[in-house]
Amino acid sequence: MATTFRPAARRAQPYKPGRFSPARFTPHPASPRPTQSPQRPTLPPAALVDAVLRFHDVAVDQGGERTLLRLSEHRLREPEVKAALGRETDRAANVAILWNERESQIIRVLEAA
Repeated sequence: MATTFRPAARRAQPYKPGRFSPARFTPHPASPRPTQSPQRPTLPPAALVDAVLRFHDVAVDQGGERTLLRLSEHRLREPEVKAALGRETDRAANVAILWNERESQIIRVLEAA
């Protein structure tokens, strides 16, 4: 005669979290998020970078075949440069381009704050 297994009846016990259960740890209050993130300055337009590359008259050797290209105040007043820059003439005074002489390419566009 075959017997069937019947587990003993258990009493209802309250839930007790295990040793590593996430329920054992109290949640931390979320840190408040800033309402507004800091604004990054806008990048110089491509036309301004192009004008600095074409009309630069200040070239400062930085070593390692790198040169810093800029427009002087005198060059910014010339009609040809003013026509190329348009409304960005004032901003162009603060823009410099770090140029790689060996590769003939821009390394970085820098703008004074």
